[in-house]
Amino acid sequence: MELRQSEKLAGVCYDVRGPVVEAAARMEAAGEQVLKLNIGNPAPFGFTTPPEVLAAVAARLDGSQGYSDSRGLPTTRAAVARYHQARGIPDVEPEHVYLGNGVSELIMMSLQALLNDGDEVLVPAPDYPLWTAVVRLCGGRPVHYRCDEASGWQPDLADLAGQVTDRTRAVVVINPNNPTGAVYAREVLEGIVTVARRAGLMIFSDEIYDQILYDDAVHVPTASLAPDLLCATFNGISKSYRLAGFRAGWMALSGPRGQAGGYLEGLNILANMRLCANVPGQVAIEAALAEGGGAGALALPGGRLREQRDLVHQMLTAIPGVTCVKPQGALYAFPRIDPAVHPIDDDEQFVLDLLRAERILLVQGSGFNWPRPDHVRIVTLPSVEDLKIALDAFASFLAGR
Repeated sequence: MELRQSEKLAGVCYDVRGPVVEAAARMEAAGEQVLKLNIGNPAPFGFTTPPEVLAAVAARLDGSQGYSDSRGLPTTRAAVARYHQARGIPDVEPEHVYLGNGVSELIMMSLQALLNDGDEVLVPAPDYPLWTAVVRLCGGRPVHYRCDEASGWQPDLADLAGQVTDRTRAVVVINPNNPTGAVYAREVLEGIVTVARRAGLMIFSDEIYDQILYDDAVHVPTASLAPDLLCATFNGISKSYRLAGFRAGWMALSGPRGQAGGYLEGLNILANMRLCANVPGQVAIEAALAEGGGAGALALPGGRLREQRDLVHQMLTAIPGVTCVKPQGALYAFPRIDPAVHPIDDDEQFVLDLLRAERILLVQGSGFNWPRPDHVRIVTLPSVEDLKIALDAFASFLAGR
């Protein structure tokens, strides 16, 4: 009997690790060198966590061999609660925190516990594609609200409000944003909260880049503006603490929980089913939050992240037919390729052709659920020297098409 793909995967894609990446892997296997600007993985680019964090984890490895509570170690959950309390979300307590094998697992759990078939979730466009994929896997329907490039990629509140129906259950906020690097203004977040309040929606706020901010950008936690709404805030140590391989993240619930008993029971069922998140990773969360050493200083003037962000923006905007909103946070740039200057019909084919010609790996904009083939995402983690090589090659490729 032929084994077929599950119908649940229809329409599910994650092109950050899709067909173009597979082509790059084949090239590397054949001995070719590929410069990867497709994934925000800090360690390969020389961004390592402070040694005191690793030492703290190593000191507790002997005690990390058994299962923990299904929600996570109490001491780590308490550390996460304090982290959010210090950021203006006073009602987060340890019992409201779930630890996971990365934020990705928790996104899956949070939506599995909420959605029935046909339920709708408002997701930004462009988005981090895992959100759209997981909504579909859970039987829901992702409905994309527009972020406005002309307004620095801030969400279009009128478009958001116009997408709400009687099937809408939640709204997703990604701030600082992947892939655009936008950091949302307080008044925009207040507008999103107003839409959610009027429609009785749950809020999912993905804040994994909350410490990586440039210039005068200020990160405002969404839940701090919505004490009357059930909010799930997602964060972890993969980006700010440069520990992506530890697969350690958390979800903190805030707001009224009295009428969410069924949802919370569902979360606990799912947490119990996976037994627990990896315990050394949970220890790493506690160590990272205790020892500090987040990436904030690297984004300040003189910091490596800031220098690389500046170079990427400068070189991109010097290319004829390319514009780019200057990222205010995160680790990416999302330039626009003017179709009047460089017409592109298929952006996946475009990045595949770039890969084959220049050995540079990017991600097409449609991989982030952007509706037109006129953007790519570029990771700003490589060194200045490597970024210069990559962006010179990108410019040459565009000029030669």
